[in-house]
Amino acid sequence: MTERIPQVNELLQQELGTILLRELDFPENTLVTLTRVDASPNLQQAKIYISVMPEEKAKEVFQLLQKKVYEIQQLLNKRLNMRPVPRIEWVLETKTAEAQVIEEILDKIKKEK
Repeated sequence: MTERIPQVNELLQQELGTILLRELDFPENTLVTLTRVDASPNLQQAKIYISVMPEEKAKEVFQLLQKKVYEIQQLLNKRLNMRPVPRIEWVLETKTAEAQVIEEILDKIKKEK
């Protein structure tokens, strides 16, 4: 049972990545990345972490994802041969932005030496 959650996370990430790539039209010049999936132990829901570049477009992207969540959930239900299929919850990935800030600080320190 303990190996099932990571397998489900990986499967969800693959399928949702494909769905986001093929089925949704994001704002122009926006990079949307599915960074990780975290399914609950009972598989009732899954937090889907999304990174958006540029960050100013994040609100717009999340509104689109929320509007289409039912449609995306239906596509996922059809593609996956498992029950229950976890309910999707979108989460903005902040670690990517934090990493970018750290990189910029490190670059600045290197230039100052």
